[in-house]
Amino acid sequence: MSNTIQSLRGMKDIVGSDSELFIYFVENASKIAQKYGFSYIETPLLEETALFKRSVGESSDIVNKEMYQFIDKGQNDVCLRPEGTAGVVRHFVEKKLDRAGGTYKWYYYGPMFRYERPQKGRLREFHQFGCEVFGISNVYEDANIIMLIREILEYFGIGFTLKLNSLGCLECMPQYKNNLVNHLNSFKSELCEDCNRRVDTNPIRVLDCKNEKCQTLLKDAPKITNSLCSSCDSDFEKLKEILDFNKINYEIDSNLVRGLDYYNKTAFEFVSNEIGAQSAIAGGGRYDRLVEYLGGKSTAGIGFAIGIERLLELVKVKEQKEDSLYIGVLDETSLNKAFEIAIQKRKTTKTYLEYTPRGFAKHFGIAEKLNCNIVALIGENELNNNTIYIKNIETKEEKTVSIREFISEK
Repeated sequence: MSNTIQSLRGMKDIVGSDSELFIYFVENASKIAQKYGFSYIETPLLEETALFKRSVGESSDIVNKEMYQFIDKGQNDVCLRPEGTAGVVRHFVEKKLDRAGGTYKWYYYGPMFRYERPQKGRLREFHQFGCEVFGISNVYEDANIIMLIREILEYFGIGFTLKLNSLGCLECMPQYKNNLVNHLNSFKSELCEDCNRRVDTNPIRVLDCKNEKCQTLLKDAPKITNSLCSSCDSDFEKLKEILDFNKINYEIDSNLVRGLDYYNKTAFEFVSNEIGAQSAIAGGGRYDRLVEYLGGKSTAGIGFAIGIERLLELVKVKEQKEDSLYIGVLDETSLNKAFEIAIQKRKTTKTYLEYTPRGFAKHFGIAEKLNCNIVALIGENELNNNTIYIKNIETKEEKTVSIREFISEK
């Protein structure tokens, strides 16, 4: 019987070409977020369970079924974070930034954890890239967030469709919920078990059900966009006007409610038909009441998250012409010098150093496997003359230059 320990179901190592693609996505998405005025925040993986029950909502599938929750050695009820927004809001309130006033814009990336059935693009440990904004209630910021996501997706060559809805506010949502419950009660017994529960706990979540029979039954359900108060309706019309003016195509999806309880007003998803049934690749919306839910002062908020694993297979890498340098030695006595050279070159260039002395052909073979386009070799003759041999594998150009000149080259 083998005693080899394997990774847990739904947990995956990120290595090799996957890790290169992961870093490529995170670095470039971060640069785009920074251009929009966002700065980086990192929140703990472990939080009090109460944080997510109060924010995500006890009626949500995440809290009901999917959290990695346990009692720690200090008898604290804690869980691994299932999403990123709640932790950022907790920080915002904990640091009393809600009292300080002003605008705060943060981006983050990192692992999230949900105990659900693993499938393509959906793991139990998965990664998200997200942005959160506090202190801006203007609908132009809703459009700004949508444009930020669009720029990220377009940078990586990912096709998408934008779906849009408004979830109303405390003024218009209660009446809509009553209308929806009255409608749902007329065929409640035909709904799935989850939707039966949701009718009594959070009826608008029924609209989000993925069960085909439920979706068929919901065809004639009342639409929230027909029940918006004047303020919500005005904001929604203004958002559409801004998107139209900037030639951003979208579809109105009256059943789009997102999977979390804290959203109000603007809700959106970016979907792709390139990844099968799991088509949502990014989503978010406005959450103007969430800071209050977590004990803070009323503060406008809006944000989004991108599922990184779902995107990686769609990411198209742009040609990057940065040099990759391989340094090798022809004899043992040259290794100290080669080591010194490598330290200097790594300040400007991606550099590999091979410690084992080898012949020319062996060095070039290793360099090609490492995808290095520049090979630099040093042996006894070069060491005595304070020079180094260089060859560009792509252009076939080769030369011998002084070590000082080589180090100073960028």
